[in-house]
Formats: sequence, structure tokens, C-alpha cells
Amino acid sequence: MGRMEVKIDDLSHPDVAALLAIHLGDMRDHSPEDGVHALDVDRLRQPELTFLTAWDGGSLLACGALKDLGGAQGTLGTAGEIKSMRTHPDHLRKGAARAILAHIVETARNRGYARLSLETGSGPVFDAAIGLYEAFGFERGEAFADYETNDFSRFFHLDL
Repeated sequence: MGRMEVKIDDLSHPDVAALLAIHLGDMRDHSPEDGVHALDVDRLRQPELTFLTAWDGGSLLACGALKDLGGAQGTLGTAGEIKSMRTHPDHLRKGAARAILAHIVETARNRGYARLSLETGSGPVFDAAIGLYEAFGFERGEAFADYETNDFSRFFHLDL
């Protein structure tokens, strides 16, 4: 593997669309119908979202996004949400998800957020992601934003 580069992405590359299609398909396959909170390409282009990708040369390794949970109109809020974390199946265990998550945490700190939160699922398919979040200090907690407590969703928070 060469040198990994994490960058803000405009979601225009076909490999990004393909990875997000894998992500959405997996979430639909492993989540109850009302438990899929993954965003498609169009919804990831919302102005409150910063979408990141990790590349090794021309190979897309992983993606993730930071959503501003909102302050007064036009201003940054005090909290963020992690969305669309996914490593390409051909590039697992190369540190790409860790690099994306580190970049998201750093960006949230630089924006002055007090807290970073995320929603993920439960079951073996989600164990690796939960392990990564816990390694970064995220702790299990209550539902946030527009999420509702249910038997499937797991909520994690990191006080910054």
C-alpha cells in the first residue's frame, strides 16, 4: 500500500457512488426496514455534511461524513454526527476507517463542537465498527437528534 490520503470529497467520483451503494445495500440487508439511517449520494450533498474519503493513489479505501447538528440559521452547531462510515471490502484492516474517524474527530474539535455522536446497528456485522468507535473513546449512550430508542440501534457519544 502506498501513501493514504484523506480528503474532503464532492461525491462525484464513480467509485464513491459504488462504495455508497455497497454501504446502503449492506445496511438494508442487516437492519430492520425502519432501522436504515444510511444516506444516499444526494442526501450526503447537503450543506451541513462534510464528506471525506481515504485514497491510496487511484484506489478508494473508505469514506465517512461529519454532519453539523445545527446552531442558529447559517451557523455551526455545538455537536456533530458521524454518518456513512464504510471501508471498501477490498481494503479492510488497512487503517482507512481509523484515518477517516481521526479526521472527523479532529474536524469536530477544530469547529469547537462539544460532542460527537453516532448511530449504528447491533449484531455481529456491526461489531468491528463499534470496536473502532470504542477505541476512540466513544461511549454508549442515549438516542440523540431525531433518532428514537429501539431494539436495533446503538448510540455512541464522544465528549470533545
